[in-house]
Amino acid sequence: MGYKEYLSIAIPFVISTVTQPLLGAVDTAVIGRLGEPAFVGGVAIGTAILNTLYWLFGFLRVGTSGFSAQALGSQSEKQIYFAYFRPLFIALCISVIFIGLHQPILEGAFAIYEPESRVLESTQTYFEILIWGAPFVLIGYVNLGWIMGQKRIKETMWLQISTNLINIILDVVFVFYCDFGVAGVAYATLIAQGYAFVLGLWFISKIITFKRIVHFKEELLHKGELKKIMSVNGDLMIRTVCLLAMTNMFVARGNRFGVEILAANAILFQIQYIISYLFDGLANASSIFAGRAVGAKNKEQYHEVFRISNVMVFGLSMLVALMIVLFEKPMIALFTDIASVQTLCLEYTLWLAIFPFCVGIGLVYYGVFTGATYTKPVRDSMVFSLFIFVVAYFSFIPYFDNHGLWLAFILFSAGRSFFLFRETKKLERHSFS
Repeated sequence: MGYKEYLSIAIPFVISTVTQPLLGAVDTAVIGRLGEPAFVGGVAIGTAILNTLYWLFGFLRVGTSGFSAQALGSQSEKQIYFAYFRPLFIALCISVIFIGLHQPILEGAFAIYEPESRVLESTQTYFEILIWGAPFVLIGYVNLGWIMGQKRIKETMWLQISTNLINIILDVVFVFYCDFGVAGVAYATLIAQGYAFVLGLWFISKIITFKRIVHFKEELLHKGELKKIMSVNGDLMIRTVCLLAMTNMFVARGNRFGVEILAANAILFQIQYIISYLFDGLANASSIFAGRAVGAKNKEQYHEVFRISNVMVFGLSMLVALMIVLFEKPMIALFTDIASVQTLCLEYTLWLAIFPFCVGIGLVYYGVFTGATYTKPVRDSMVFSLFIFVVAYFSFIPYFDNHGLWLAFILFSAGRSFFLFRETKKLERHSFS
C-alpha cells in the first residue's frame, strides 16, 4: 500500500462523501434566497431533529462498512452476506418505530428548541414530510456502508453523487419554479432518498444473490456474532448521542440569540458539515484499508495506513483553511442574500478556518478504529469531548455570547482528535494480539 493506492480510493470517496452535506447546504441556500430568516431557521431546526434521529443510528453505515471490509479481507462468502443482512434487519425495525412515534418526537423537539411561531410552522412542515423517508435513509445507510466496505468505488460515487444531483435539481424546481417553499425542499429530499434506496439495492443485487442467504440462515442470528455487532454498534451509538447532544445544545443556544443569529449559525454549520465530510472521505478510505489490514493480519500495512492518513489530514487542513480565508465572502453569498445575515456570518468565519486543524485527526482516526471494529476508544473520546464542550459552554457563553458558543465547539472538536490519538497503541494491541 502506498500513496497512489490510498488516493485511488480516497479521492473518489472525498468527492462522493462531500456531496452528502450538500443536501442540507443546498436546502439552506435555496431557502436563504427567499428572504425570510424564519424559513432558514425552520429548516435548520427540522434538519437538527432529523439528524438527531438518523445520526443516532449512523452506526448502520459505519459499522456495516467495517464488517464488510473485514469480510472482504478474510475472503469469506458467508461473512460478506452476514455483514449486509444483519444490520439490514435492524434498520428496518428502527425505521418503523420512527414513523410510528413521529408526532411525540416532534412535540418533544419543540419543547426543547422553543422556536418562534414563524420558525415552528416551517419546522413542522419540513419534518412531517421527511419523516416518511426513514426506511429509505436507514436501509440506505446499510446499503452504502456495505458497498463501501467491498471497495466498490464507482458504485459508491454514483450512488451518492447522482442522489445529491437529483436533490439539488428538485430543490430548485420545487422552490423557485413551483413555489412550494419549505415543503418543496422537503419533497425534493424525500424523492432523492427514495431514489438512493432503490439504486443501492440494485447495486448490491449485482454483487451478491439475495436468495443465497437461505444457505446461511441458521448462522445469521448467531448470538455471539450478534453480540459483537451490538457491542460495536452500541459504542458508536453512544458516540453519536454525544455528538447530537453537542449539536442540539449548539442550535438551541443559537436560537436564544435571535432569528438572525440562528440563521447565521445554520449557514456556518452547513459549511462545517461540508468540511467534516471532506475528512470523512479520507476516513472512509482509511477505514477500508485498516479493515483489510486487520482482516488479513498484516501489521506492516496497518502502520502504513496511519502514516499516510496523518499526511493527508495535514494537507487537507491547510487547503481548507486557506480556501476559507481567501473566499469567505463569496462562500457566504452562496447561502443567502440577506445582508444582515451575511454580516453576522463573516463575523464568525475565523472559527471555520481553525476547525479543520482541530478535528481532522479525530475524524480520520475514527475511520481507522471503526475499520478495525475496535470502537470503545471512539465512544470514550466523544464522552470526554462532550464534557469539555459542556464546561466551555457554561464558562464562555456568558462572557463572549455567540463567540463563546463557537469556542466551545472548537474545543469539542479538538478533544475528539486528542483523546483518539492517545488510544492508537491500544488499537494495535487489540487488533494484532
